[in-house]
Amino acid sequence: MMSDQHLAGSTHVNEGQPVQGAGLKAFFDDPRVLGWGSVALVLLIWEVSAYLSGVSPLYLPRPSQIVVALVAMFLTGGLATDLGVTLYRIFAGFAIALVVGTLLGVWIATSARVRAIADMFIAALYPLPKVTLIPLLIIWLGTGGPFMLTISALGAIFPILINTVLGVRQCDPGLVLAARDLGATKQQIVRKVLIPSAIPAIFAGTRLGLGVSIILVVAAEMVVGKLGLGARLYLSGQILETEQVFAVLIVLATLGIIVTKTQDAIDIWLGRWRIT
Repeated sequence: MMSDQHLAGSTHVNEGQPVQGAGLKAFFDDPRVLGWGSVALVLLIWEVSAYLSGVSPLYLPRPSQIVVALVAMFLTGGLATDLGVTLYRIFAGFAIALVVGTLLGVWIATSARVRAIADMFIAALYPLPKVTLIPLLIIWLGTGGPFMLTISALGAIFPILINTVLGVRQCDPGLVLAARDLGATKQQIVRKVLIPSAIPAIFAGTRLGLGVSIILVVAAEMVVGKLGLGARLYLSGQILETEQVFAVLIVLATLGIIVTKTQDAIDIWLGRWRIT
């Protein structure tokens, strides 16, 4: 009798072990755990290696030193103001590009004549590195707000425009024919059929365009800006404040993570919206 109870107890323990092991495996297979865990591991290795090697902070400061500099810059160094200025320039220019690029894309996709005219200009301007336009834009617009908004918009408009054209032209012809059979006008077909079907493609263009806008705004700030993360980054490098350089890079990397994860969430929502 006792042996049966002992056997049952041991069986219960053995059955619990695979469950616990499966739980740990699922935990370590979680993409969030893998992602943030790898970041923490790299920072730990960086901290220990820099401390043990005795390398000068001028060349490679420890993460703890960078965090101290980052906090100080936010509290007393005006980094929050620079961040706000850069964010305004990025998203204001991006908003202009989103509206103009989407409207132009729909117009080009729905008009053969406009498409024939625009095709040559897009083919010539899209591959052109937008950074090379900075000197010309400075001559035309100066170094103030209009220049920054223009360079941000130029970075985003072509990916949005091209993806809008592709999205509209790839719309199911059966949907257009069905709308026409129901008596829909051309404007109604565009608003209620073509644009909704092109939303995933348009969003793909915004993902590319926003990334380019961030790069161009920061680059422009490094060249001519007096405020902004790019200007702060360039100034810190000029005075050999390596901790501040890394601090600004961390802010930019964090901004990139937030933007990317937000876009991923919107992409998932759009996928569910298309299914429903």
